[in-house]
Amino acid sequence: MQQTVLIVDDSSSLRYVVQQLLTEAGYNTLLADSARQALALLDGQKVHLILCDLYMPETDGLTLIRQIKQLSSYKFTPVIILSTEKSEDKKLEAYEIGAKAWVIKPFHPSQLLNAVAKLVR
Repeated sequence: MQQTVLIVDDSSSLRYVVQQLLTEAGYNTLLADSARQALALLDGQKVHLILCDLYMPETDGLTLIRQIKQLSSYKFTPVIILSTEKSEDKKLEAYEIGAKAWVIKPFHPSQLLNAVAKLVR
């Protein structure tokens, strides 16, 4: 069974790059340009991992994680934050609310693929 990764980022170019990388690695992808759209996509279908930008208009990535963790079907779905942010305080906050990894943009493709592979086993 192909594993599904939800990519949430307001940058269309980043969504495209990550989608291509994951598709070539054998993953199925869903794309969302906002937290609102991401929550709409989480409609009961199986999502094995969520890649989420930290800074997005309207709702930031940390708020989105909090909302996802309230959904019983996705409470245990691992989340990786993709961000240019390097603040240890933000990272700690993300881990405390349920993020499983933090990848700094720009990232090397193997770095992202390794993080994804570890969390979707």
